[in-house]
Amino acid sequence: VAILSYQLWRRLFSAAPHIVGAGVTLNGVQYVVAGVLRPEFRLNSETMPSEGPMDNMDVFLPLPLGADAAQRRGDENYNVMVRLKPGVTLQEAQRDVDVIAGRIREKDKRDRTFGMTVAGLQEQIVGGVRRVLLVLLGSVALVLLIACANVANLLLTRAASREKEVAIRSALGASGARIARQLLTESVLLALMGGAAGLVIAQWALYAVRNLNPGNIPRLEDVTLNATVLAFTFGVSLVTGVVFGLAPAWRAVRIDLNTSLKSGGRSGKSESGMPVTGRGLRGLLVVSELALSLMLLTGAGLLIRSFVRLQGISPGFSADHVLSMQVAASGPKYRQDEAAARFSQAIGDRVARLPGVKSQGSISALPLTGSIGWGEINVEGYKPPPGQELQVDMRVASAGYFRTMDIPLLKGRFFSGQDNAGSQPVAIIDGRFAQRFWPRENPIGKHLWFNPKKPLTIVGVAGVVKQYALDDEGKIVVYFSDRQQPSSAMYLVVRASPDAARLAGPIVREIHAVDPDAVVYDVRTMQDRVYGSLARPRFAAAMLGAFAAFALLLAVVGVYGVMSYLVSQSTHDIGVRVALGARPGNIAGLVVRHGMQLAAIGIVVGLLGAIALTRVMASLLFGVTATDTLTFLAVVAILAAAALAATAIPAIRASGVDPMVALREE
Repeated sequence: VAILSYQLWRRLFSAAPHIVGAGVTLNGVQYVVAGVLRPEFRLNSETMPSEGPMDNMDVFLPLPLGADAAQRRGDENYNVMVRLKPGVTLQEAQRDVDVIAGRIREKDKRDRTFGMTVAGLQEQIVGGVRRVLLVLLGSVALVLLIACANVANLLLTRAASREKEVAIRSALGASGARIARQLLTESVLLALMGGAAGLVIAQWALYAVRNLNPGNIPRLEDVTLNATVLAFTFGVSLVTGVVFGLAPAWRAVRIDLNTSLKSGGRSGKSESGMPVTGRGLRGLLVVSELALSLMLLTGAGLLIRSFVRLQGISPGFSADHVLSMQVAASGPKYRQDEAAARFSQAIGDRVARLPGVKSQGSISALPLTGSIGWGEINVEGYKPPPGQELQVDMRVASAGYFRTMDIPLLKGRFFSGQDNAGSQPVAIIDGRFAQRFWPRENPIGKHLWFNPKKPLTIVGVAGVVKQYALDDEGKIVVYFSDRQQPSSAMYLVVRASPDAARLAGPIVREIHAVDPDAVVYDVRTMQDRVYGSLARPRFAAAMLGAFAAFALLLAVVGVYGVMSYLVSQSTHDIGVRVALGARPGNIAGLVVRHGMQLAAIGIVVGLLGAIALTRVMASLLFGVTATDTLTFLAVVAILAAAALAATAIPAIRASGVDPMVALREE
């Protein structure tokens, strides 16, 4: 019997209502459909680690444990799912599992290192991406704070322009609480309207984020604007509306009626004088915006520099003009090694004759695909510590694989046609393997073995290849000849000119000409695989970079708004200064100086915050320290230049004030 996923049922069987009981053929074996899973059920590689890449499982078969399963201890390729009893912790479960593993080791003396690890399912699924998402969530919060600081400044400006109106209301009997409620109501209404507009933008942004999806963010396709999101947005809008509306409301209820009414609405205690310092509320808000912006810019700068460094890492092969695909054939006819070897050889011969093909090869686990394959091996002259074993990555490769991938030969030779089932078993190791065990010797001719009766002779040393990720060193590697250990399931790689992707169709036809039942899938160029391996750091850098750019824009707007307001409020003072002989350059310099004072304070505070923030991001960085001097200097320069530009426009306007007009208006 077999159970189908909901997606496969719809995709291949058009959601046929009578699918249960129907027959399907899998790898030449007949099965009966026993059921269809619910639409929301997903089983991907994060949920259930496996050998080889997979997005979501489509077909489920009964676990093939026969009567002799208790005597077969060699296969450790199972994942066990358990639901803990109420109150049982992972640590308690691990202790119980350790007891079971100990009993297995006692029964089978050959497996001295057998063990099992208990992991929480949620941690297993999201643990690898949690830190990235938390950093992005913190970035969103900082952008929200910067936006709220801007709004608070605007509300303060609005409250100052309505000072006379508030004074008249108070003179007519309105209490301070009533005036504060009115202003807070306006602030909350603005916040709720902004939240509603934000939800509309978020729907579009969600579509954009899905297109940026690196492919390894769990359950991203299930993220929607549901009731929880709506409630959260409403709560955030309400809280920010109240909190950042308090400052203008507090200022409004503390005005001096006599002064406000007498001066025509401009309080003698207002910030109208040009000797502006950063000690006022407006200055504090601007400093906060600049500091938060610098923190975001620093984080984005570090991620971008880390991404650039990561892009510069060589994968150990040349990805240009190389097409790859996974080929699998199964069934009774491939149970013998000779049949699997003939299948691989026939495919290689036919593909090599295609026009435009320069070379072709095959490998059991292709780099940057998520394919895994490791095991214990023994090395001549090396004895592992008691209770330990030497684990290495194991690859079965054809003679043409290394040339097709342009993997360098450091010593010895690659596999050849003479390395067949009847010849001496041979192996190729990578440079890290040779450096670890024979740093000052020639490893050619040395021996490895699984079984002491069948030693493997090392015939070559290949260059180091990044198997799992560009920032992951992985294990040391041993390659075996595909003619000595043949398999009917391999990755086929083809180097072609000029466009390897165009050969996908002809190659698949040649494979099916050898065996019409062979399955060909995961067809991608190696350049695409290298690009995809950088998807998560690219996603983090792009998202944080976008937030940082938006924060910088908001901070610049905030600086410009405050300086413009202060210039407009100080028109009288500027007119007096000009009348007493101040030059336009003096006035402009005064405005710029006070604006840059705020910027300097914000930069200093932001640097302290950035040092604390970037330590949290240390695990996300590659080749860059959390306190990278160049990044900090560049961010400070960018923010200072932006603040100067935001201050320059009000300064130019202030330098053009006509003293006669300014004094006449007063």
